[in-house]
Amino acid sequence: MNMFRNDAAYMESSAFTAEGLLREARRQKRLPAVPVPAVCVLDPDGDVVRMLRDSGCAERDPNWPCYHTELLTFQLDGTPVGVVGCAVGAPFAVLVAEELFASGCKLLISVTSAGQLSMAFGPPPYFILIESAWRDEGTSHHYLPAGERVDLNRALLEVARAAISESKVPTYVGETWTTDAPFRETASAIVRFRDLGAAAVEMEAAALYAFAQACGKPVVCFAHVTNQMAARGGDFEKGRDNGAHDALELVRLTMKAWRARPIA
Repeated sequence: MNMFRNDAAYMESSAFTAEGLLREARRQKRLPAVPVPAVCVLDPDGDVVRMLRDSGCAERDPNWPCYHTELLTFQLDGTPVGVVGCAVGAPFAVLVAEELFASGCKLLISVTSAGQLSMAFGPPPYFILIESAWRDEGTSHHYLPAGERVDLNRALLEVARAAISESKVPTYVGETWTTDAPFRETASAIVRFRDLGAAAVEMEAAALYAFAQACGKPVVCFAHVTNQMAARGGDFEKGRDNGAHDALELVRLTMKAWRARPIA
């Protein structure tokens, strides 16, 4: 149990809301209330954002009122998609997720980089569809009562499984360890979470899934396993354009599968 909350507190609404913040941001910036695309992407490393911007394939959304980020929009299979880059870590990712859903988002896909814990899927780079995340961070505990893990919505998991079955990008289904202290990934912690079944370590999924479960929002998280935590040289190699094209292919297939079977 969170030492500052009892279980009943999780049923209580927040006094401070994304809707209220965005209302005031729009007032201050004199922006109209224009919805974001129905499908949006979190790109914590910023690789997709940089590739789209450098290739001239995306435009900055001038009506996105967030105080902390920019929203780029681009076309994927003829469908407008929004992407926010560099929202790293659980608190920042969930803050942006709250704002995106408050602004009209219907499906949020996160593609974050991750460190390898297990050789179960071979050497990096590859992707993991995160079916479950171990809650070794703080944000998830503000949305859900105490628990060790949080899962991707089962219906969404089946949609995402169908999506990756069509992918030529190496993608597996597995668990991750979500931490908010990357430079405290100690040897004993790595062994512990690997023994619990985590295949990789990342910084957002548990919090995003806790938000999704508590608020009833569709969120799918992928981990791009690119490194072995710099334990040796030649690490963090992601492939062409730092894996941005592969990440967008997973977004495209997930969006296609979700549109065929939309889950709110």
